[in-house]
Amino acid sequence: MSPYELTSPYEPVPPDDCLARNDWVCGEYLTTRHQLLTDATLEHLQLTGLSVLLGLVLAVPLALLARRKRWAAGPVLGVTTILYTIPSLAMFSLLLPVYGLSASVVIAGLVLYSLTLLVRNILAGLQGVPADAREAARGMGYGPLRLLLAVELPLALPAVMAGLRIATVSAVSLATVGAIVGYGGLGNLIYSGMNSFFKAQVLTASVLCVLIAIAADLLLLGVQRLLTPWERARRAAR
Repeated sequence: MSPYELTSPYEPVPPDDCLARNDWVCGEYLTTRHQLLTDATLEHLQLTGLSVLLGLVLAVPLALLARRKRWAAGPVLGVTTILYTIPSLAMFSLLLPVYGLSASVVIAGLVLYSLTLLVRNILAGLQGVPADAREAARGMGYGPLRLLLAVELPLALPAVMAGLRIATVSAVSLATVGAIVGYGGLGNLIYSGMNSFFKAQVLTASVLCVLIAIAADLLLLGVQRLLTPWERARRAAR
């Protein structure tokens, strides 16, 4: 019997396979495409993790420069803000002549986007360190490097982690646009699914993106609480 053979003059019988029906929710898609989903998810995690890590490596010295040299604060914050306002499609297109059709285009774009969030939060955290804490450390013989590593950065950590959380969630979302160059992780599945109106693929890949963003945010929140026990004590004392 054909899947659409009529049982009455008016009502066709739908196929039993949710893939053939092109349902939004389809367990058959998960079982038959699990390797495809796994590969796309791993690529998405790699793009996001590497770009945020590189962004943090660049943002720390930029924030330190902006704090030490007042003349540098305006240009650093201005340039990073301008970069963040560039639409993602335009950003990746501008980077194509430099990196070609490769994952480096996506990573470079995500790094540039993350700088605004990271630099501003790191700078705000450092500027929020109490002056008496610095003076006490200097009185104990702390030099500039030890003061930074042992006093300023730990006290600035809540603001730094807040920026890192936002930058990470933003990178998870923006990485999908990398599908325009073939390196978008789950974005590849979303865009190809939209082009073919493959409902299960679009929904599944989109849900996985949301889950990655939530999991990354919760993970970083846990790391923040682990590294800042004094914050928990201060909230508990209120």
